[in-house]
Amino acid sequence: MRSIRVETSTATILLTEAPEPKVRDRQTGEIAKDAVSGEALMKVGVVFIDEGESSLIHVTVPESGVTDGLALGAPVSLPGLVARPWESVFNGQQRHGIAFRAAAVTAGAVPAMVDAGA
Repeated sequence: MRSIRVETSTATILLTEAPEPKVRDRQTGEIAKDAVSGEALMKVGVVFIDEGESSLIHVTVPESGVTDGLALGAPVSLPGLVARPWESVFNGQQRHGIAFRAAAVTAGAVPAMVDAGA
C-alpha cells in the first residue's frame, strides 16, 4: 500500500475527538489490531490547519502511542503521520478515501508564526 509522509512542522493540529478504540467490525464490536504487532489501535479526531486551510481528519495510532495530557481543543503532535489512499467496493458501490496513521498522539504546541514581511 502506498504511503505518503505528511509534513506537520508548519501545521497547527488541534484535538477535536478524544482517543477511542478503533472498531474493526461494527456488528461484532471487534477492536482493530495492528497487523504486525497485534497491538490494539485507537482513533483520534483532529483539525489539521496549514497555509490557511483546515481539514477535519481521523488518525489511527497504536494504543501505546496515546499519551497523557491530551485535552479537547488543545494542540497535539502526530509524529510519523502518513496518508494512505484506499479504494474498495461496498454494496456494489466504488468507494475511496485517505486513511491517516501516526506513531503517536502527544500534547503539542502551536507552531510559531512566521512573519511574511521578513
